[in-house]
Amino acid sequence: MFLRLMGHPAFLAFDLGAESGRALIGILAERKITVEEVYRFPNIPVKVGESIFWDVLRIWGEIKNAASLAYSKLNGSLESIGVDTWGVDFAFLDSNGELLGNPHHYRDPRTERAFEEIFKKVSREEIYFRTGIQFLRLNTLYQLYSLVLSRSSILNAASRFLMMPDLFNYWLSGVKVSEFTDATTTQFLNPSKNNWDYELLENLGIPTHFLPEIVKPGTVLEGISTSLAGELGISSRVSIVAPACHDTASAVAAALLEDEGSAYISSGTWSLVGVEVDKPIISRKSLEYNFTNEGGVFGKFRFLRNVQGMWLVQQCRRIWAGQGREYSYDELTRIASKSRRFIAFIDPDDERFMAPANMVEEIVSYLEETSQEKPRDEGELVRVILESLAFKYRLVLERIMELTGRKINRINIIGGGSRNWLLNQLTADFTGVKVVAGPVEATSIGNILMQAYAMGFVKSHKDIRRIVGDSFELREFEPEHDDAVEEAYVRFCSMIEKSAAEKS
Repeated sequence: MFLRLMGHPAFLAFDLGAESGRALIGILAERKITVEEVYRFPNIPVKVGESIFWDVLRIWGEIKNAASLAYSKLNGSLESIGVDTWGVDFAFLDSNGELLGNPHHYRDPRTERAFEEIFKKVSREEIYFRTGIQFLRLNTLYQLYSLVLSRSSILNAASRFLMMPDLFNYWLSGVKVSEFTDATTTQFLNPSKNNWDYELLENLGIPTHFLPEIVKPGTVLEGISTSLAGELGISSRVSIVAPACHDTASAVAAALLEDEGSAYISSGTWSLVGVEVDKPIISRKSLEYNFTNEGGVFGKFRFLRNVQGMWLVQQCRRIWAGQGREYSYDELTRIASKSRRFIAFIDPDDERFMAPANMVEEIVSYLEETSQEKPRDEGELVRVILESLAFKYRLVLERIMELTGRKINRINIIGGGSRNWLLNQLTADFTGVKVVAGPVEATSIGNILMQAYAMGFVKSHKDIRRIVGDSFELREFEPEHDDAVEEAYVRFCSMIEKSAAEKS
C-alpha cells in the first residue's frame, strides 16, 4: 500500500483503547482514505493493593516505537500525528513538567465513596444543569473529589492537569492544553461557556489552578518536539495535531449520519448510543434518563447514553480462558447464534458489572437474584448478554426520540463491535430499524481525517463523511419482524424497572 500511494499526504493515528493501543497510517489519495494498522500493543492496567493504574510510561514507550516504525515505512513522508484515547482519566504534572504519580484507571474503586458524598455538597440537579453530563461514578469529577476526601497532597503539588490524550500530546509536542471533546467527559466543563466550570469545582473544594487552556478538535499544536524528533529519527517538520481526542468523538466524526433520522452506536468495550445535535439538550427529563452531552467536531455535540458494551463478553471470555476454555470472539458469536432465545436478561449497566472479579459468576448471581433461568453453557450466556445489549439499545433510542422529537430510521454501528454480526442483526430486529455496520476502524479514520482537516487537505465535516462513504464497504442488516421480540422486550423493561425501584 505504502509504495503505491507514496507522494500522497500521510497521517499517523494513535488509537489507545482500554484493551490495546494501535498505530494506523492513513493516506489520502483521489478523495479516498486508505488505512492500515502498522503497530499494536496490549494496554494492561496494573493493580497495586486495591488501586488500579494505567502503565503510561510503557504506553509512551510503545508510542515512540510505533512512530519511528511508521515514519520509516513511509520513507519520511508524514504530515502529522494525532492521538485519541478513552475519556475521563487524567494525569498531573509538577512545575517542572514531570509526571506526578501513575494515572488511575476509571474502574478504580476510589470513586465509590466520592460518588455518594459529592451530592451532599452540590446537588445532582445543579451538576447536571451546569455540565449536561450523565452520572457515572467513573467520571473525572468523582475521581478528583476522591482526592479531596482523602486529603491527597497531589492536588496542591500539581501544576498542570492533563487528560490522557493531552498527556501524550504534551510528550509529543511540549504543549500543555486540553482538547475540547475529551474535556467534556470530565463532568466539569460548562457547555454554555465552552470552558471549565471553575465555580462548580471551587464549591467542591477542588483546586482549579492547574486547569489548562481548552482547544478545538482539529487544532495543530506544534511540530514534534526537537528532542523527540532527534531520538526517533523523525523530521521536526511533522506536526502534532489534536484531532477529536476522545475516541468516541473521532469515531462519530467518521460515522455516516445522513440526516436527523440517523443514530450511531459506537460499539467496543463501551457502547455509546446517540445522535448528533447542534446544541446540548439539558432538561429534567434528560437528567431523569441520565443522558449526556459530549463534545463533537465542527461545533456539534453528541447526545448519548453510555451502555456497558463488549466489556461483558470480554470479561467472560477472560474467565473461560483462565479455566482452559479458549474461545475466539467469532466462536462465541457463532455458538450464541445457535443458542436458545430470550431465556433471561441482565441490565448491562448494573453497577455490579463495572469491575467484577468474575463476570460469569456475577451474571449468574444476577439471574438468580432476579429469579430468571440460568444459561446452560457459554453460548447461552453470551446470547443473554447480546440480547440484553440490543434491548438496552432500543430503550436508549426510544428515549432519544422522546427527548429530541426525532424519528430514528437508520443506525450506523461503528467500531470494533460492528464486526459482531449477531449483535448487529439483533439490534435491527429489536429496534425495527435498518442497521449499517462499519467502518470498523471509524475511530482511527475520524482521527486521521480530522488531522487532514487541520492540515488543510479536507475542508469540512461533509467532506470527511463523503470520503468515508466513498472509501469503505459497509454491511447492512434489515430488521426481521418477530412477535416474540415484543413479548421479550416487555420482560426486559419490567426487569429494568423492578431493579431500579429496588435500588431507589
